[in-house]
Amino acid sequence: MSSLALAANGRTRAFAGAGAYGLAVFCAAALVFTVEPLVGKLTLPVLGGSPAVWNTSLAFFQLGLLAGYAYAHLLQKLTSVGRQAIVHIAVLALAGLSLPLQLSTAFGPPSDEAPTIWLAGTLFLTLGAPFAALSATAPLLQAWFAKTRGEDARGVYGLYAASNLGSLLALAAYPSLVEPLMGLTRQAQVWSVAYLVFVAGTAVLAATMARGASNAAAEAAAAPPITGRQRLIWLGLAAAPASLLSGVTAEITSDIASVPFLWVIPLELYLLSFILAFGSKREGVRPWALGTQLVFTPLALLAMSKADMPWTEQLTLQLLAFFGAAAVCAQALSASRPAPARLTEFYFWLALGGAIGGSFNAFLAPLLFPEVWEYPAALVLCMLARPSTGAPLEQREKVWMAAGLFWIAPLLIPVFTMPDMLAAAMRLTPAAVALMLRRRSVAVCILLAALAASAETQAWGRYTHHWRSFFGVLHLHEVETKGLGKLTVMVHGTTLHGAQYLDPARRCDPTTYYSPATLIGQVYATEQKRAPQGLSIGAVGLGAGTVATFVRPVDKMTLFEIDPLVIRVATDPRYFSFVRGCAKGPVDVVLGDARLSLSKIPKASYDLLMIDAFSSDSVPTHLLTQEAMALYLDRLKPDGVLLLHLSNRNLVLAGPAAATAHALGATARVGWHWTLPQASPYTEAAGEAMVIAREAETLDRYKTLGEWELTQPKGRPWTDDRTNVWGAMLAHIKGLGA
Repeated sequence: MSSLALAANGRTRAFAGAGAYGLAVFCAAALVFTVEPLVGKLTLPVLGGSPAVWNTSLAFFQLGLLAGYAYAHLLQKLTSVGRQAIVHIAVLALAGLSLPLQLSTAFGPPSDEAPTIWLAGTLFLTLGAPFAALSATAPLLQAWFAKTRGEDARGVYGLYAASNLGSLLALAAYPSLVEPLMGLTRQAQVWSVAYLVFVAGTAVLAATMARGASNAAAEAAAAPPITGRQRLIWLGLAAAPASLLSGVTAEITSDIASVPFLWVIPLELYLLSFILAFGSKREGVRPWALGTQLVFTPLALLAMSKADMPWTEQLTLQLLAFFGAAAVCAQALSASRPAPARLTEFYFWLALGGAIGGSFNAFLAPLLFPEVWEYPAALVLCMLARPSTGAPLEQREKVWMAAGLFWIAPLLIPVFTMPDMLAAAMRLTPAAVALMLRRRSVAVCILLAALAASAETQAWGRYTHHWRSFFGVLHLHEVETKGLGKLTVMVHGTTLHGAQYLDPARRCDPTTYYSPATLIGQVYATEQKRAPQGLSIGAVGLGAGTVATFVRPVDKMTLFEIDPLVIRVATDPRYFSFVRGCAKGPVDVVLGDARLSLSKIPKASYDLLMIDAFSSDSVPTHLLTQEAMALYLDRLKPDGVLLLHLSNRNLVLAGPAAATAHALGATARVGWHWTLPQASPYTEAAGEAMVIAREAETLDRYKTLGEWELTQPKGRPWTDDRTNVWGAMLAHIKGLGA
């Protein structure tokens, strides 16, 4: 065989080897990003939809990833790739003994006193071993690949791009394909089989490729040592975009738009930034990333102070600014990557930085900041990742800096107000100076920090009060209506939670979705008319407490609310007096997830049970499943009525709700209420609702109300095993198109 043929044959085998490793890394990442939402949904019926559940789950996955990367790095102490492969295949196989995937019952039912500890332990027993082993596989495969390529091993970092591509595609596929097509039980079964197939494939790959591995000890000794300063740089460059990811997600979902799956876009952009950085052979931070960051970061900071800016423009600016900052950090990380022999340590510090950045936003930021301040702070700090000359500022540059800070200074004073046009012009000055000083990362950071502070300071003037909890940001502000006076309005993120007149004569008038003319108002009037002796009422979702205005002296009501901050504000007479001042009968407020709380209520307790928890983008699907509705119907008296408030800006929920009711043998009527175009949503809101009862005769009293009609089952009922939020969103889009 000629030398050319031998060379071609070698290139073919090298390409095949790279493809095999790339496929394995891709599959490992896809399995990791598929199992995270799967296990999270498994916990919903048991623990409910509390953010503490998601925060604990997120922390578990971050720590699992970190543990996997630490194990992969420690395994490099074995100088033989063959021995490493034997150990890791054994670890993968042992971890597979915990399959098939199902929520562990070793700790029994969750404890009310320490649910976080229960969840952490349950997640560890359910998924800990396979998750950590899978997480370790990607860096290990890359390390083994590097040892089979010799001098060409520098291209091993391209496999990190393949890993992120697997994560990105799995992330996109889960809500749009996996969840609608398979129930949780089937998902867990398929994932378990896929894991075992992956273990077998990895074993074959390791056995094939380990033969050509080089001496790991010699390569490690020859590789340049890693300094403590370099480790800190990696830590910062990984923590900043991870914090930025959580921050921009909170910003766009709480203050810009209420759209399902909107959180997916920032995560996909985050993964894309790493794909582009590590999938390219070019070194250094690319001009397009530097330009995107420098142009859109100031614009995003300026947009934060513009309450009247269309949400589509706000969203576009924030996502472009986020992507530019994340791309700069990812490319800076890629440019500083060490020799392949130090690869696993590099990934360990990346994982540690990601865990620190994500944990700060999840656990500390809500306690430290009343608004999502961690997001603009991270945007500004990411400017430090830009290449900088490092030389002292020249005299003209100092003059520019002084001018930029001088013009922005008045806007940093909360009580100082000025016309919007003048304020915008003043904010453009530090933004323009930042463009001129683009090679001075520290100076640009200072200028944009002042710009961000001015935007946040002035934005506070929109609201009379601000609070923040793990459930999001709660605002109060005042609005003026034509001829009806002022109202205090409660807004949670972008979702209206209630409004109350300031006029003492109208303080107890029901408003928004509870106005007497609305569907909810009709239901309360109908049920109270047929029961003059009094009603026992349960209501899920407190909001401002408007529903309490319906309580007569002979009625009694129990309100269920998951957010303690909402309870504190709604029951404080300084803000709202519906619950403590307008209700004429007893009203109790119960804190906790509604489904878990209702499970402790005796059967046949309520004449009327209302579930009002579906108006935001984060629909608690576990409150609309067949198991949940069976629980609701059990808590009703024989002639009781279940009322579902189904109004949502982005989802059609009537179909799944009707199908679920019919699957339980119940009867349902759905209603739509429309308002005049000039009507204020704060005084009377349009909406959709459904009444459900065990017997058809129970709902006969709604026949004479023109807005209610009998429903027919459409589609498949939602269950704890299968929900389809994606389908509900597509149904809404289709309805708009029609």
